[in-house]
Amino acid sequence: MPLMKEFLPERIGPVRISKIYLETTIFNFFVDDDRGFAHESTIALFKEIAAGKYVAYTSAYVLDELEKAPAEKRDKMMSLIAEYDISVLTYSDEASALADIYVSDGIIPLKYRTDGLHIAIAAVNDLDMIISMNFQHIVKRKTKLVTGSINALNGYRAVEISNPMEVIENELDK
Repeated sequence: MPLMKEFLPERIGPVRISKIYLETTIFNFFVDDDRGFAHESTIALFKEIAAGKYVAYTSAYVLDELEKAPAEKRDKMMSLIAEYDISVLTYSDEASALADIYVSDGIIPLKYRTDGLHIAIAAVNDLDMIISMNFQHIVKRKTKLVTGSINALNGYRAVEISNPMEVIENELDK
């Protein structure tokens, strides 16, 4: 038995299922099979969603971005929402205001405000994680730290920001 096991308290009751937000890039990486390990990890994430490990959400902001894709790709990405029973969060003035703070504080560039909206909609809906493959503005250390601080200052808890490779189980974890 591992030494650390002695220091972990016994669980009481059922384990809470994490509520995750799927940002636009996750749908892209699912359908783009030329993305190698990132594609495989995204597929594994969706399998874990189907198995009930996570409750998945996305938003109207993601749907707006998916609508811009070519028809065949768009249809495949949109079909994932129904196939995996992903709840769609609606537009929110509260999320918009929080995203504006991310922009005004220089964490998210104004040109990419939608990236801030993804983080903000997850925060205002009290989700546990945002899963993204956007390493330019979302999945980066500074964004994780500063959006967490901004959220706390504005009455929200920090949302964990991860990519699929960080959250899926692999064969060695079992």
